[in-house]
Amino acid sequence: GRGKDKPNVGGEVIGIVGNVRQIGLDVEADPDIYVPHAQVANNSMEIVVRADVPPSTLSGAVRSEVRRLDADLPIARIDTLESVVAESVSRPRFYMLLVAIFAGVALLLAAVGIFGVMSYSVAQRTRELGIRIALGAGRGALRRLVVGQAMVLAVGGLAIGLVAALALSSALEKMLFDLKPTDPATFASVAAVLFVVALVASWLPARKAARVDPVVALRAE
Repeated sequence: GRGKDKPNVGGEVIGIVGNVRQIGLDVEADPDIYVPHAQVANNSMEIVVRADVPPSTLSGAVRSEVRRLDADLPIARIDTLESVVAESVSRPRFYMLLVAIFAGVALLLAAVGIFGVMSYSVAQRTRELGIRIALGAGRGALRRLVVGQAMVLAVGGLAIGLVAALALSSALEKMLFDLKPTDPATFASVAAVLFVVALVASWLPARKAARVDPVVALRAE
């Protein structure tokens, strides 16, 4: 029974179990006490069966055994623990799927945006890049220049994004189980993924910048 409804009976404590979330994964576990059914009867109860065979093959045997013990006992339903847990988290899981889809689209748009901005920047700076090469600048240095400028913008965007994520993390708290909304590992992994995406998106325009022909660039201007 639940802690607030625990029976006023005497007895001997024979063991202590871990916390059990009986209502849902998003509800904190309350103190519970388990008592023998013969000592405190209840009008409904659940039976848990552990087996080494597929659970779907046991429903008939369980029903037959219950009827053998008492033919008048009704059986509401038979489910696996996996299906019970899946049902309890179906709505939060659907919400998180939508969030993941929107996040994936946002990541793709961010990558396309970085690539477009850097490509446009390289096209506008063709004459400058050609002069740099003509004056002896190495192509590796040009790649580092373009990527470095993109990374400055990316790091600034990541800093702003992390602050905004911390401010909005409480909105996701009810969708997370056994994970804090401000989990450092999650924030670090997301920031690393975004940084890598920005690096790759800026690397392609940087390669184009390094291939600028100084003669062609100066003639074009």
